[in-house]
Amino acid sequence: MSTKADYTEDEWKTIIEAPTSAGMIVITASRGGTFRETFSMAKAYTEARQQHGASALLDDVVSTNPKVDRHGGSPAELETRGLGHLRDAVGTIEAKGSPGEVDEYRRFVVGLAERVAHAHREGGVEVSDAEQAAINQIEEALGGSGGDAPAAS
Repeated sequence: MSTKADYTEDEWKTIIEAPTSAGMIVITASRGGTFRETFSMAKAYTEARQQHGASALLDDVVSTNPKVDRHGGSPAELETRGLGHLRDAVGTIEAKGSPGEVDEYRRFVVGLAERVAHAHREGGVEVSDAEQAAINQIEEALGGSGGDAPAAS
């Protein structure tokens, strides 16, 4: 098992920015609902904190206030940078953590992204095509399907 102490400052920054990057990718995928979607992202962290103990790494991630990459830019730039954060974070955890930690992290991130997508009906649908496409890109960047995560559902 790994914890925050096992990662460099830059590695840890990437690990904690990746979940919010995933949420922002979904938020910017389609118009509307920004307040509800942002609130749902914060709630995912709160609920994950309540499940303390399942993974030391995930406990460290969710005990840190969510960090957002503050670099401005277009939604396309945010998506490119965010998907890079996701790939880098998973690669770092794969190198220093256990396979179980990688799976828990993936489930948390995908669960957070799905929660954001479900936070606001758009165009009369629960999850828009653009939001689903964003979730698919997030899963691909993470190296597989995260499935429904208890930590962020």
